[in-house]
Amino acid sequence: MKHFAILVVLGSLLTLAAPAWTQQQATPAEAKQMAQDAIAHVKEVGTQQAFADFTAPGGQFHKKDLYVFCYKFDGTCVAQGANKATIGMNLIDMKTADGKYFLREMISVTQSKGAGWVDYMWPNPLTKKTAAKRSWVERIPGYDGFCGVGAYAKE
Repeated sequence: MKHFAILVVLGSLLTLAAPAWTQQQATPAEAKQMAQDAIAHVKEVGTQQAFADFTAPGGQFHKKDLYVFCYKFDGTCVAQGANKATIGMNLIDMKTADGKYFLREMISVTQSKGAGWVDYMWPNPLTKKTAAKRSWVERIPGYDGFCGVGAYAKE
């Protein structure tokens, strides 16, 4: 009986925690909207100010588990809402755990189509596990690069 009571309590706690996790997790539609908002922000304030805004903690470009990242077409990171330390680094050869050159694919999509989705596996900062991620990437008008925002698959 004691074990049953513990299971009931644990089950209740997991049920309460699930909605909190779901509220933290954004959808691909929200990621796409934030990426489009980021491009509009670049057009409004210019790349230098926009990149600083995307990288600064909090604010309108950090919602739920979403953040903006921007790269030059040569693979150099120019803005990174999740890891400021990567700014200025050329990450063109970075691969996912399963060997995919996801940044090269993002560059290809934005150079050839202007915008689109790129799917890849990436560490989720909330769960600390590698998970499927879908990023909307969009070319920055008048700039040799792009910005993107990604959402993790619902678990």
